[in-house]
Amino acid sequence: MPHEVQGVIARSKGSPVSVETIRVPDPGPEEALVRVQACGVCHTDLHYREGAITDDFPFLLGHEAAGVVEAVGEGVHNVAPGDFVILAWRAPCGTCRSCLKGRPWYCFDSKNATQPMTLADGTVLTAALGIGAFAEVTLVDAAQAVKVDPTASPAAAGLIGCGVMAGLGAAMYTGGVGRGDTVAVFGCGGVGNAAIQGSALAGARKIIAVDIDEKKLEWAKGFGATDTVNGGQVDPVEAIKDLTDGLGVDVAIEAVGRPETMKQAFFARDLAGTMVQVGVPDPTMTVELPMLEFFGRGGALKPSWYGDCLPSRDFPMLIDFYLAGRLDLDRYVSETIAIDEVEDAFHKMERGEVLRSVVMFDAAR
Repeated sequence: MPHEVQGVIARSKGSPVSVETIRVPDPGPEEALVRVQACGVCHTDLHYREGAITDDFPFLLGHEAAGVVEAVGEGVHNVAPGDFVILAWRAPCGTCRSCLKGRPWYCFDSKNATQPMTLADGTVLTAALGIGAFAEVTLVDAAQAVKVDPTASPAAAGLIGCGVMAGLGAAMYTGGVGRGDTVAVFGCGGVGNAAIQGSALAGARKIIAVDIDEKKLEWAKGFGATDTVNGGQVDPVEAIKDLTDGLGVDVAIEAVGRPETMKQAFFARDLAGTMVQVGVPDPTMTVELPMLEFFGRGGALKPSWYGDCLPSRDFPMLIDFYLAGRLDLDRYVSETIAIDEVEDAFHKMERGEVLRSVVMFDAAR
């Protein structure tokens, strides 16, 4: 019997979101019904509302979430009712060509629930990143539900499901930051600060935070930045070279998703350095680079998909780090809000006032 609950809906491009009644089916084979406790307001949700990812409106937004499994369908063995889980938007299928090559973090056929969630009138909803967690309950493929230590704060734990994992993974996995490396991170929002934390965890000796907002640069210091550069006041490439004996950094991480910052990250690298792009660009954006510079500098230019992570491996590990005091997740939570405050949270995010607003549902308040 379908569950009628409240969810945050984006009905059309650029229109304010609304809280509406949705219908969530009981789990079928290999599916899990999760009662959401907390869900972060991520920039990707705003991209959905703006039609910048797909035009398959209406959307059920929300994906950066933690909650408790309420029911499972046939054939589910990884989680059971009562388990505290973080939801992952990548659940490797195990059978696509990338999984079979031993690279499941690039899975080309990630699992999602088979049954759709709908509006009360039966209109099928597109769940953001295959999750749709701005709702009291949501339906996912069971492989998207990763069991973690239940003593973790839901507000903090849910952030691992997207932004924190994307940033940490961009540094630790995609960028391969190692002991003694120098790193520059362009953009000090949630993902950028997670890249700073990931670089610190990996043993980088110098981590340069770049932004045009002094408040965000102060935030970056709290996450482990050793130096800061205000790109609105100085040439960030020259400033980074000044901080690295004229060489540039071993790893430059672009966490903004704009051509100008991508080019800055490209030129801020040392010879044979790595540039990682984890910021999500607008589909219309392009970048032009001199071929001789591309060839002559060597190294690697690498997009980072979800931090090249394996949720089943990484989520429990990061929660253990959090509970041991090695990973500060609480610092990302700027405020907790109710489900009807998501639109206001989007505007706060656009103005750079918050790292993360987190929707808390009644069960977790």
